[in-house]
Amino acid sequence: MATETTTGDDPDDPVGYFLQDLVFHGKTERTRQSYERVLRRFESFLADADENPFGRSIQPVDATHRHCMAWVHTLRGDVEPSTVATYAAYLHRFYAYMTQVGVFESNPMTLVMEEMDETIDKDPTRREIDVPTMRTFVAELTHPLHRAVVVTLLKTGMRVGEACNLDLRDVALSDSDANEAYDLGSRGELDGRPDSIFVSPEPSFGETSNGEERTASNKRKRATVVPIDAELKRVLVRWLAIRPDAVSPAEPLFLGTSEGWGERLDPEAVRHIVETHARERGWYRTGGGASENVTPHYFRHFFTTHLRDRTGDRGIVKYLRGDVADDIIDTYTHNWGDKVRETYEANIYSLLE
Repeated sequence: MATETTTGDDPDDPVGYFLQDLVFHGKTERTRQSYERVLRRFESFLADADENPFGRSIQPVDATHRHCMAWVHTLRGDVEPSTVATYAAYLHRFYAYMTQVGVFESNPMTLVMEEMDETIDKDPTRREIDVPTMRTFVAELTHPLHRAVVVTLLKTGMRVGEACNLDLRDVALSDSDANEAYDLGSRGELDGRPDSIFVSPEPSFGETSNGEERTASNKRKRATVVPIDAELKRVLVRWLAIRPDAVSPAEPLFLGTSEGWGERLDPEAVRHIVETHARERGWYRTGGGASENVTPHYFRHFFTTHLRDRTGDRGIVKYLRGDVADDIIDTYTHNWGDKVRETYEANIYSLLE
C-alpha cells in the first residue's frame, strides 16, 4: 500500500484508513487499487478550491451530498456513464463503511445514489445484433473462463453481479463428471431441478453471504431458478475441468485465472473480459456509451429481446430476469417444470457452432 493510516476512530487520512481495512477484509490488490484511484480523485477534487465549485478546500468528512453531486458531475463527459455509476458506487461504499464504523456521522452519497437511479436511462436504444452474428462472436472466445462467463450471461439474462455471486452450490449439473470433483447444486431449492441455476436476491455489496464478503449485489425481487440448456452445460463443464482451486470457502463458480488467481471474479473483471473481446469485434469504443457498446448488460438486453420475441411470453422472460412481483413469480415457481423449463428449452437460441 502506498498510504499509511492512523488506527484511531478519527483518522487523519480517512481514505487510507478505509483502504487499510480493505486489506484486513481480504480484498485483492486490484480491488484496492481501483478504490484508491477513485477515492483519491474525489479527495483531490474536494481539496482544490480552484477545481471544486465551492471555492474552498473541503475534507471528505465534511462533504455534503452537494459536494458529492458536484464531483459526479465532473465525471460526465470524461468517462462513460457506466464508469460514472461505478465510481459513484465506490464512493457510496466508502462513506457507508466509514459511517458504519463510526468514523463519519452520515453518508452523503445515499441521496446522490437515489437521484442517479432516477435519472439513468433504463431502456436506451442499443446496437442490434442477430443470433447468427452473436454465435460467431462466441465462437471466437477460446478461453474456457471467458466463454463460460459470456455464454452464462447470454443464456440466462442475469446481471453481471449476479453471475459473479454464483457459487458451486447454486449450479446443478446432472450426469456430469464435474459432480465427482465438486459439490454442485447443494441448495435445497435445486432439489428435483437438474441442470439449473439458483439466483438468490440476497447477496449484497459489502455483506457476507455463504461465508464471504461480496463485491457485488444481486438485484432480484425474488429468488429465481434458471434452466441450463445443453450448450450452457457444455461450456460450464469445460470450465469446471480447468477451474483453479478457490481461495474462498464459498467456492465461487467463476474464478480468476491470471491476476487474482483462484479469487472470485468481480464485475470489473467481467466487464474487462467482455470489453476486450467486443473491441476486437468493433463493438466497443471508448466514449461510445450504451447505445453503441457491447457490455455485460448488453447481453441481458440481447437475452430479453430474442427470448421474448421467440416465446411471446413476457411473464416467463420477466421471471427469468428476476423482475416480477410475488403474485406473478409464484405462478412460475410452482409451474417451473412444465411451464418455465419447457418454454425455455423450446425457444432458447443456439450460440455454439
